Amino acid sequence: MPSFDIVSELDMQEVDNAVNMAQKEIAQRFDFRGGKSSIELDKTAKKIKILADDDMKLRSIHQIVESKLAKRGVDLRGLKYGKEESGSGGIIRQEIDLKAGLDKEEAKEITKLIKESKVKVQAQIQDEQVRVTSKSIDELQAAISVLKKGELKFPLQYINMRS
Repeated sequence: MPSFDIVSELDMQEVDNAVNMAQKEIAQRFDFRGGKSSIELDKTAKKIKILADDDMKLRSIHQIVESKLAKRGVDLRGLKYGKEESGSGGIIRQEIDLKAGLDKEEAKEITKLIKESKVKVQAQIQDEQVRVTSKSIDELQAAISVLKKGELKFPLQYINMRS
């Protein structure tokens, strides 16, 4: 029986490349010279950690990171900005969580969207992914097009297509 899985993850290699490019740009830009602004990627926790001298530089770092990620083809809906924390010396810290897996509410939203479309497929929630099965590959492709047209607030990838 044909099936595929729906997941929501970011390509960590592309994120790593984008963060490295952002670090280089911050090191070269005149407005960041002499300051303590920095950006680093924590691959195990799937977070980007930002240190900025002030609010304006924090916004500039956001723009730099987002432009680098967009150029690398990373969906910006997979970023979740954490709370800004003030540190000593006026430094601002912030973490950006990177999307890794679907939570229960997102999985329910996907299955609801598929069921409302009346496409002849079955959607099952399995941990941090949704498995979609059908008797025909055409129905699976119709389900993918329904999800692509849907206004979801998170990125989706379609993997493990089996016939």
